[in-house]
Parts: sequence; structure tokens; C-alpha cells
Amino acid sequence: MPSGPEPFDSDDAQALVRAQQEELRGLDGAGDIGPTREAWMFEPPDGVFLVCRVDGRAVGCGGFCRFDETRAELKRMYVVPGARGLGLGRELLVALEAEARAAGYVGIVLETGVLQDASLGLYTSSGYAPIPCYGVYAEREWSRCFEKSL
Repeated sequence: MPSGPEPFDSDDAQALVRAQQEELRGLDGAGDIGPTREAWMFEPPDGVFLVCRVDGRAVGCGGFCRFDETRAELKRMYVVPGARGLGLGRELLVALEAEARAAGYVGIVLETGVLQDASLGLYTSSGYAPIPCYGVYAEREWSRCFEKSL
């Protein structure tokens, strides 16, 4: 269950983001950042970062930042392998959508990879529709981008 906003550069958030990036590099070679480079993006009022905990242990994370005047961009969604299948990803997504609405956004966009079957399933079953890829993702044939009205 999401424990509430947490600084992106906290120890738990950074450990989860490093684990996410390692997993992505193993999956499709696309792990892309040093974890602390984007902490500013998740600061209120334009963004937020949430961490999920089970029995006090950080097992999942995700956040959003400003994409444009009306939409947020979902980023860094991740649940550790041992905690998958518990519905934490969906709970986290619902919590992030509520936070984005509270921040005044009317829509949310995201990018995921073609090889990330669980992510693709979560987003499509949660009402996200495919859109043309944007920014750096437009050049990546393995990227898939989605949008949802809030």
C-alpha cells in the first residue's frame, strides 16, 4: 500500500529506482538514468513520488511530474519481483492518479516498453489508451506511450 509522498532522493526511493533500472537493462537494455538526476521533477506542486511498503519494507514506487499545462507524466513505476501479484502496482497507480487530480492535472501520459507485459496489461486494463510516442521515446522502437483522462 502506498505510504504517501516521499522524497525521490530518499534511500528507499533510490534503492527501488536502482533495482528498476537494473531490471530494465536486463530486459531490453534501456535502463537510462543515474537515480538522483531527476529528483526535482517529483517535487510539489508539480509532481509527487510515492513508495509502497509491506511490513515496513519498501517494495514499490512511482511518481509523476509536469508534462505540460494540463497533463502529468507517470514515471518510475516499479514493484520488486517478490511483491508482484499482490495488486500493489494497481494500488500505486490509483494513488498516483488521485494525487495528479489533486494537483490539478486533467490527464496523464506515460511510456513503457514493448517487452514489459505486466506494465502493458496494467495500463490498458486501467483505461490508458495508446498515443504516438513523444520526446526521446519517439525514436525508440521498443517504446509504447499511453494517455488517460483524469
